[in-house]
Amino acid sequence: MKKNKSRCTVFIDGSNFYFKLKELGFRNLLEFDFSGFVKMLAGKKGSLVKATYYVGKIRTDGTKKTQQLFRSQRKLLAHLKKHKITYSLGYLMKSDGKYHEKGVDVNIAVDMLVATYENLSDRLILVSSDTDLLPAIAKAKEKGKFVEYVGFSHKPSVALVATCLASRLLTKEDLEKFSVKKREARKQKKGLWRPYGVTGDFSIFTIP
Repeated sequence: MKKNKSRCTVFIDGSNFYFKLKELGFRNLLEFDFSGFVKMLAGKKGSLVKATYYVGKIRTDGTKKTQQLFRSQRKLLAHLKKHKITYSLGYLMKSDGKYHEKGVDVNIAVDMLVATYENLSDRLILVSSDTDLLPAIAKAKEKGKFVEYVGFSHKPSVALVATCLASRLLTKEDLEKFSVKKREARKQKKGLWRPYGVTGDFSIFTIP
């Protein structure tokens, strides 16, 4: 008798994810294969229910910089939609010339609890190193949900590793598998590459 696959929900903390990728040399999220990435996280024994990308919403104030950021974010959201990733928008506040996200961790926590209490998922896969999510993780575990932390090997969250029931620490090599640009380069070497895809630089969070 076949065992039913576990229902998986993926929660991606967008800003956290982008900056960790940037530290590893990945700068363009439009070249990232999100659908392949979340499928890998769910694994062969998992059935992906939903994957959500959480990010602060860019609002333009008429300046060239915010207009550029607004356009970049629109491109990212379209890219996520293409990969069947839903998105949830918090907001950005400007303080001392820098933008700070607000409401994103709250949105993640609320969605984790909804998935838990409405029994929408068996495994909650959290791609974030935000320790503000520890109470939501504890409550999900208390209700019998399997919470998995996905972090980065070069800068893991010790608290999340200790609290979650499983941890997956990604290396640069792991992530290169989902870089469209790097895949095309490998195909080109083999004589299989044909030009296609998205061009342009995505730098939504590269705010001076």
